This record gives sequence, C-alpha cells and structure tokens, in this order.
Amino acid sequence: SQKDRVVAEEEWLRKWETGSIWFHKERGHPLLQKYLDVLLNGRSGLRIFFPLCGKAVEMKWLADMGHSVVGVEVSEKALKEFFAEHSLPFCEEPVPEISGAKKLQTTSGNIALYCCSIYDLSSSIVGKFDGVWDRGALVAVNPCDRQRYVSLMITLMEKNSSYLLVTVSYDPNKHKGPPFYVPESEIKSLFGNHCEIKCLQKVNDFSDKHRQWGLDYFLEVLYILKFV
Repeated sequence: SQKDRVVAEEEWLRKWETGSIWFHKERGHPLLQKYLDVLLNGRSGLRIFFPLCGKAVEMKWLADMGHSVVGVEVSEKALKEFFAEHSLPFCEEPVPEISGAKKLQTTSGNIALYCCSIYDLSSSIVGKFDGVWDRGALVAVNPCDRQRYVSLMITLMEKNSSYLLVTVSYDPNKHKGPPFYVPESEIKSLFGNHCEIKCLQKVNDFSDKHRQWGLDYFLEVLYILKFV
C-alpha cells in the first residue's frame, strides 16, 4: 500500500540526472496563474517559499513581480538548470548550519535556493514566509514523513500567511506513487489545527502518462490554507 512506500533521495536525484522529470511544467502551472491573487491577497513584497522546488519557472515569475523567493531541492542539477534556463547570474555559498548544504542565490538576492534535504531547514536558517506554493511537494514526500513535513511547514509560516497546496486524486490501489494520493480528510487532520482550509478547484489532469500507470482518472486538487 502507499503508506509503506519509501522513495529514497537517490531515486529523486536519478530522475533529474536522467531527465525523467515528467512532473516539471515548462510553462509554469495554470492554477498558480489563476489563483495568484488568492495567494498574494493584495500584498506586495512577500517572502514566498517553494518546497521541493525543482526548477519551477514560477520562482522567476514571482521574483520579477518584486517578491522574495526561497526554494529547497536535493538536486543541485535542478537548481543549476533553473539559473541557466533563465540566464540568471548566481553565486553559491555553504550553509554553515547544515553539513554539505549549499545556498545558490541570484546576485540581486531575490531568489535563494537551498540544495539540501528540506528536513534540514528551520526558521532560524531560512526565516518565515508570507506565502507558499506547494505543488508536487506534499504529494512527493514519503507518506511516513507527511506529519514531519507538515510540522516543519507550519513552523515556517508567518501569521496571516497563505499556502496554496496542490494535491492529486486517483485510485491509490492502481498506482504506487509518487505522486501520492492525499485525501481531503488527511489535509484537514494535518493542517486543520493551524489554519482555515478551503478547496478552490479540482482539475482533470488525466494524460497518456496516467493511462500508462494503469489509472482511469487523475485530478489535481487545489486548496488555500490561511494561517490566522
């Protein structure tokens, strides 16, 4: 069953090394474009966190709008491709608190990407955030680590922050994941004591790839979590 499935870090690194990154969206995610105002809530100059960021193009969009973006990702290849594909000059430096970690930052300082395990981060290292775009992160962490992941994310949130969360819905008996199926009831038990949760939209995202996995439906489900 999915709850016992464990994907090792090496498996994610291998996906980046071999280019089997079907989860990366070259043009960015339409749900973030559609609901960006809900995330920003009329505010400018926010600090926005991208957990398990890969080389998400939305990091550049938000930085170009004047926000400060922080991401974390285990694959250095993914992060270097992000800077290369957007022709962004960057510098890298070690992170003293985390053995072996690197911080890759644009020379303008508005995008800082940490190359390490997300579980090595803390608010004392990265600060706190006004917004989160979590697409492909909660659904990628091992089910046994879900509580640990959410507990960390909650410590990184400012009061009155907004968290856009994308999960996926399909028959979990037909595909072992990732991405993993996270039902709404679990979102409520994980986050419910800390924020208001509202489902904004469910989108049919079924493709040939999902058919190859043996699925007959695949939905993306978008939530807004408001930390009040």
